[in-house]
Amino acid sequence: MGSPNVRGAVFMMLSMASFALNDVFMKLVFADIGLFQAILLRGLMACAIIATACWATGLFNDWQRIKTVITNRLVAWRSVGEAGATVLFLSALQAMPLANVTAILQVLPLTITLGSALFLGERVGWRRCGAIAIGFVGVMLIVRPGSDGFTVYAFFALGAALFVTVRDLTTRSLPKAIPSLLISLLTALLITMIGALGSLTETWQPVGTVQWVYLASAAVMIMGGYVFSVLAMRDGEVSFIAPFRYSILIWALMLGFFVLNEVPDTLAMIGSAIVVGTGLYTFYRERIVAKKASISDASSAA
Repeated sequence: MGSPNVRGAVFMMLSMASFALNDVFMKLVFADIGLFQAILLRGLMACAIIATACWATGLFNDWQRIKTVITNRLVAWRSVGEAGATVLFLSALQAMPLANVTAILQVLPLTITLGSALFLGERVGWRRCGAIAIGFVGVMLIVRPGSDGFTVYAFFALGAALFVTVRDLTTRSLPKAIPSLLISLLTALLITMIGALGSLTETWQPVGTVQWVYLASAAVMIMGGYVFSVLAMRDGEVSFIAPFRYSILIWALMLGFFVLNEVPDTLAMIGSAIVVGTGLYTFYRERIVAKKASISDASSAA
């Protein structure tokens, strides 16, 4: 498929398309089924699909590798990040337009940059700090606290972004020897258990043929999202691959318009543009800083 950067970019776009399609199917299901019931049913199907893939590729025959995945602290934190993001994001998705929720999550490059500075000791200059501040202004245009259209679910979407930040920061540090399918299976199992516990607080609704089709489609898409996201973050340069995350916003706008009949208002579109613009600038600055560091190291070695 070409260089690692090209592969990573393709994996990232496939991941974003899968997640967007999953979101649409889940939003359609929410019209008839409760949040946790839907998460549980989708999770059971997703676990079955991923487990079958693990069995077919012989991963279940290597107990030592399975034990390594289960006991790895980074895998555990990544799973917690994914699980928290799933519950908060889908909670927000129930009450907000798809494009708005998706746009709020595009603050991720900014939160990842901030998280890298706070927890990984990476240096972040004033330009990227400024981009982070402006990016959050864009998020506020989408969220608009204090307006008539504001709901607490907007903060759920912001919370989801923080959990995804945890997920992506830990993914960057995972050993490449740990198979992506096993990581995806562990994540799916945790989310399914959360769905099972949460479903005890809901009144279960009957599931018709159409709802089963939506849930099965969502299960396939979420598996693709899990696997491709892990592959994307582990292949090539993060600063090159990460901007392709914004392809999900295009998917969300198109699917929201054509499938869900949702049209974001002007302020939400302006906020989305600001968030995307500052995120792209952050990636640009990261590449500049990395290039300068590379030149400096080469000069020191000489």
